Amino acid sequence: MTHVLSGDKNEGGTSGTESFDLAFKVVLDDDSDPASPRSMSSPRKWFIVTTICTAIVCVTCTSSVYTTTYSQLSQEFAATRLVSATGLSTFVFGIAFGPLLSGPLSELFGRKRVYLVAWLTFIIFTISSAVAQNMSTLIATRFFAGFGGSTFLSVSGGTVGDIFAKDELQKPMSLVSLAPFIGPSLGPFLGGFINYHLHWRWTYYIMLIWSVLTFLAILFIPETFHSTVCEAKARKLRIETGDMRHWAQSETTRQSSPKTIALALLRPFQLFFLEPMCFCLNIYSAILLGILYLFFGAVPQIFRTNYGMNLWQSGLSFLGIIIGMALSLLTNPLWIRIRTRLVARHREETGKDDTSEPEYQLPPAMVGGVLIPVGLFWFAWTIQGTIHWIVPILGSSFFGFGVILVYNGIFTFLVEAYSQYAASALAANGFARAFLAATFPLIQIPMFDQLGYSWGTTVLAFLTVAIMPSPWLFFKYGKFLRSKSKFASTP
Repeated sequence: MTHVLSGDKNEGGTSGTESFDLAFKVVLDDDSDPASPRSMSSPRKWFIVTTICTAIVCVTCTSSVYTTTYSQLSQEFAATRLVSATGLSTFVFGIAFGPLLSGPLSELFGRKRVYLVAWLTFIIFTISSAVAQNMSTLIATRFFAGFGGSTFLSVSGGTVGDIFAKDELQKPMSLVSLAPFIGPSLGPFLGGFINYHLHWRWTYYIMLIWSVLTFLAILFIPETFHSTVCEAKARKLRIETGDMRHWAQSETTRQSSPKTIALALLRPFQLFFLEPMCFCLNIYSAILLGILYLFFGAVPQIFRTNYGMNLWQSGLSFLGIIIGMALSLLTNPLWIRIRTRLVARHREETGKDDTSEPEYQLPPAMVGGVLIPVGLFWFAWTIQGTIHWIVPILGSSFFGFGVILVYNGIFTFLVEAYSQYAASALAANGFARAFLAATFPLIQIPMFDQLGYSWGTTVLAFLTVAIMPSPWLFFKYGKFLRSKSKFASTP
């Protein structure tokens, strides 16, 4: 049977007068197909995941390590604290807007090319930040550094979905969920030591060394996007057999046409505004990241004011959040067992052996949502000079623990629920998170000046209580909502 596509440009976006014989259509037969990214060896898959997570940690660490340079920037450029905080916000704004471009483009042209271009952009503008001679240059270059580096935050989930089957997603996604928070929490910790002993420019020099080493690792990441891999398989067959009739589905469309690209770039906004689950979970994610970025400036200031700590000592105050985030990974086997039981029960009810539901990825978010306000209330009312400093730090560990559980559940749910558009779904999530997070550092100073540290943190805690029910509601009603969606995987 032959399917003929005629005309210069037909309704489906095809071009030329070509004949595509369905007998020669190239597909990935299954996950065991040697060409399939899911058939790669386990060490190679985990090399990809580790490289992606390292890049994410590098970018997000670069975003927050900047907060430890405020004192030196004030001396060198006469920058006020609010002007200095603008440099943090512009970087995060870059993280917000970058995924809107890189996420959809990775679904058109493949992951690797987008990764390489984006990471080179990040390196170039990190160099520009390192040699900046005034605050205006520093603020502007940080935006473009964030714009380039943000690619790994949005495309990473799509890459994990490319190389792991649905039943294997939880473990790698727990690391991908952890990386965007370990990085920014690590920033003040490292920056405290760097800027206590060295000039502020060394902050960027060290980040550059890290980013160049990461670039070398990125060079060894293979292409994983299934459509692009199919194209490569078709080209290989044409060369090996000399038969030009071999073709892949994505080759029948003009992927570079302005209309196709415009539709792809529109998709994250469609997911964000037209999908209730995306919208609510993205707002939840945004609030949590906003609180974390607000803490980058507030927590060191709290411990310097109330406990008389110096720069590097106040940086250590983030250890509570970091340890809480790291410990959350130890619970991963528990969530795998819970999901396995839910899947087994579902299969008994439906009588189908190959079915699951994306909602079974949400239990970590449901539990983490309870721990977050507990940690914030604990922190809020123990940050007194009369209470030992370890007590609020212990409270912050509950916050860090809960944040990773929430993100692990949300990210994995989005990748599975919107599997075909995973990068766009995470791009929408990344935009919401970073856009809101960029505003939080700017409200930190007036909010704590007016309310004080305890009541200011209490307001944030009540905010997390208000949004906490979202994962619970979607766990119950997600299947119904997906049945009404044109983007989500069908129940």
